[in-house]
Amino acid sequence: MKNISALLFAATSVVACVGQPDDPGTGGGDDTMGSGSGSNPVDEWDTLLGERVVDYPAALRIAALRLTGDLPTMDETNTVNIGVDDAAKKTAYETLVRAYIERPTFARQMFYFWRDTFKMGGTAEYDTAPAFAAQLAAENRSYMELFTASTNNCPTIAEATGVFTPATCPGTGPQAGVIANPGAMKLNNGNFAFRRVRWVQETFDCTKFPAEVGAPQAVGGAAPYNGVWPFTSISALDTGRVNFQDVSAVVCANCHQTLNHSAPLFANFDAMGVYQTTIQVLTPLDGAPKAQLTDYLPAGETTAWRFGKPTATLVEYGAAMAADPSVAKCGVARMWNWALGKTDIVDTLTEVPVETIQTQLDAFTAGGYKLKDLIYSVYTADDFVKF
Repeated sequence: MKNISALLFAATSVVACVGQPDDPGTGGGDDTMGSGSGSNPVDEWDTLLGERVVDYPAALRIAALRLTGDLPTMDETNTVNIGVDDAAKKTAYETLVRAYIERPTFARQMFYFWRDTFKMGGTAEYDTAPAFAAQLAAENRSYMELFTASTNNCPTIAEATGVFTPATCPGTGPQAGVIANPGAMKLNNGNFAFRRVRWVQETFDCTKFPAEVGAPQAVGGAAPYNGVWPFTSISALDTGRVNFQDVSAVVCANCHQTLNHSAPLFANFDAMGVYQTTIQVLTPLDGAPKAQLTDYLPAGETTAWRFGKPTATLVEYGAAMAADPSVAKCGVARMWNWALGKTDIVDTLTEVPVETIQTQLDAFTAGGYKLKDLIYSVYTADDFVKF
């Protein structure tokens, strides 16, 4: 039998079982400055934001580079720089943004964006997932097809023309948008399939593990268990070969409550990303044997996207993701950070407050999660055109 050393090898190689750092905007510090008159304090950032002014030429340069890969022409710049009034400039700017996202170069730009977001690409097998995401944007289709598409989810793209050639992902495995993409499964292969779950979590929910946080519970360790699943809902040495309930170093269940309920759905893909009828991923145990379902979950436990959201198959898992508001929020936040030139939400913790994107998020949800419409709304938002 293996103890915590095997668990730590499996877990810390793919995820850090720690909480998120304190939010500097809501922590113990005082982020306001007094008005000097004894009246209500004035928020420093509200003051700075209020000093911004609309600058359509500057916004147009950024939009053109992001959406087409080229600077705007002089004629295009003049339409937003020399206008009868601000309303005419606004109309001209929005017309140009709409024109940019209808150009063939937009498809190429989106392809590059999704390569960066998915952290994959450069070969034929690794390009199909970014190409599919780019196609959804170029054709103004639902973002949720990333998790639910059952056909034509592995297209190719001609970068010079922005033309997509439809194709369904190869193999006999489940078809669930990009979350069952063979290239993604190959690239993110690892012990217990935890790395695959981490890729899905960080890319589409925009947070590191632990993914589900609840009230602290004492479980006999130096730190509490902060999960929402019952502590005993994942395997220990009495049910499997790794003690995921160990608390001697860190409370690994904080992360593994979600990991262990998700990973078995990704475990049948082998090291080359080919779906097989049995579990193929390895473990860090002596001799590197293949994982078994009992290593993840005790008898009676089922796979799931989240607590209370059981999913028996990867297709059901994708459907549960598509129905989760946090996934929609993550998609809007990623588009927002891309437009504003911010770094990766997860890698650098450049999180976007929901209040900042609420207008775009509401429209995205109400409009059927259309990607091109979302991009247009972001690039024409007041916060984008003000400097």
